[in-house]
Amino acid sequence: MKNSIHEYYDHLAETYEENRFGNSYGRYIDEQENLFLNSFFKDKDYSKILDLGCGTGRLLRLATHGVDFSEKMLRIASEKNPGKITAVGEISEIPFDIKFDCIFCFHVIMHQTKEETKKFLDECFRKLGNHGILIFDYPTKARRKTVSPQEEWHAGNSFTTSEISILSNEKWHIKNTIGILLFPVHRLPDRLRKLFLPLDILLCRTFLKKWASYNVVVLEKK
Repeated sequence: MKNSIHEYYDHLAETYEENRFGNSYGRYIDEQENLFLNSFFKDKDYSKILDLGCGTGRLLRLATHGVDFSEKMLRIASEKNPGKITAVGEISEIPFDIKFDCIFCFHVIMHQTKEETKKFLDECFRKLGNHGILIFDYPTKARRKTVSPQEEWHAGNSFTTSEISILSNEKWHIKNTIGILLFPVHRLPDRLRKLFLPLDILLCRTFLKKWASYNVVVLEKK
């Protein structure tokens, strides 16, 4: 399974961002994620931030360090973001012997099993300093059941808010949760999608976030 995911992303490396985030659907997601992260980091003075699973570096400008398991993806990320410290590694085996103030991880947990997700949380706990922050996204179980159920590796790992709470209870405080992609914009004409974005962002901050495609959770190390 892991080898097939690795090969999949190695194959996509050269065209990943163009194919995934260069169209109106991808930009719809990218704008929501960037808005959230920019808002989160604007009043922080962190000196060490890790983009874990940084891919080709779409969000690496917000971090000081980047890790990805694909050498091809990481090479592109490094070329696009000179000055960033990058290394090949796994989300359950971070290849830096330092403590981070914050770790963020997007579009990765969907590929993991529940056991791998637990190892990811444990590793991030180990690599964060006192009261360090972990931010990651995960597919919501409510959306998978009602809109687009999938069981294959690409998006098979989904959670409820309660499950995330149970997983994080012993070591983490849940600081915040927001939704990403509430409206099924893939069913709308391209020209109309951006019109729904402001309302999507607003509703994803309400109880309706439970039915968004993804939730982003902010955890603080106890």
